[in-house]
Amino acid sequence: MKNVVTIGGGTRSFVLLSGLKKYPIKLSAIVSMADDGGSTGILRDELGVLPPGDVRQCLVALSDSSDILRRLMNYRFNEGGLDGHSFGNIFLGALEKINGSFFKGVEDAGKILNAKGKVIPVTDKDTNLKIILKNEVLLKGENEINHNFFIEKIGIKKNYLEPKANANPQAIKKILEADLIIIGPGNHYCSIIPNFLVDGISEAICRSKAKVVYNCNLVNKKGHTEKFDLDDYANDINKYIGKERIDFATFNTKIPGKKLIKKYENQKNPLVKFDCKKNPDRNFRVVQADFLSGKNILFDKADKISGVRSFIRHDSEKLAKILVMIMELGDYENIIKNII
Repeated sequence: MKNVVTIGGGTRSFVLLSGLKKYPIKLSAIVSMADDGGSTGILRDELGVLPPGDVRQCLVALSDSSDILRRLMNYRFNEGGLDGHSFGNIFLGALEKINGSFFKGVEDAGKILNAKGKVIPVTDKDTNLKIILKNEVLLKGENEINHNFFIEKIGIKKNYLEPKANANPQAIKKILEADLIIIGPGNHYCSIIPNFLVDGISEAICRSKAKVVYNCNLVNKKGHTEKFDLDDYANDINKYIGKERIDFATFNTKIPGKKLIKKYENQKNPLVKFDCKKNPDRNFRVVQADFLSGKNILFDKADKISGVRSFIRHDSEKLAKILVMIMELGDYENIIKNII
């Protein structure tokens, strides 16, 4: 059975894992610990726990338990002192307190939810994401960064974690054992890049013999990556890894409907583009296919950060199918015709 490792965080990790869990693979999800928005941010401040939000979504995605238990984990209160809080976030915070360890709490939650794979926090350090812009303005925390729409215009001088954080040894172990490492999709500066700012993660990816796939986002983020195309995303990730390590990138060819695109009317270039002639010497191959989900996205009214979430998303089954094919590409090279 092949070892597959995903690296990311947020809602789009939920989509990715929901599809991959249906295949006979050993699946490990390495999750960013930089989240400090919404319910997660409040619990970090008030209870002193590590950020549970992204971990919760990954656990629910991998869960093979009853539908009611999965719904319970994602349930958000919309009144009283718990307004905006997810039950699952509180549950994980309680497990951390009981065990005296967030890692152990996540492990126990995986057993309770009968998760078909491991969810591995990238670090156990209570750390925060920070960005210094080229005008010397300091953005503190994932939530502030996520809601700042001048990052691309001004430019990034430096991004880092404070205090510095060492990688979870289990994350390093899984990366070195992996046959396939999958990066993204996800919020570029808030969910993907923070994983590579953890000491040891990039080095482990460079040492690993696994194929590395980058799942390119479908939509650019306003004020962050509006001028990015697929090559820009992949090259930026390789920069943080410290080596041209990406072997494949997936790119969606299906154009969303006009109603969905209209929701991004405040952006000049909402859809990520790919020009195969732009960089004929790129060191990774691009797998082009229809990855677009046809489902309507409905946000919970109790979700305090729904305003920065994406309406256009990957289809979990389409994406998983192609990723498994890439993993077995040596045997199935002739099946995928559109690889550049």
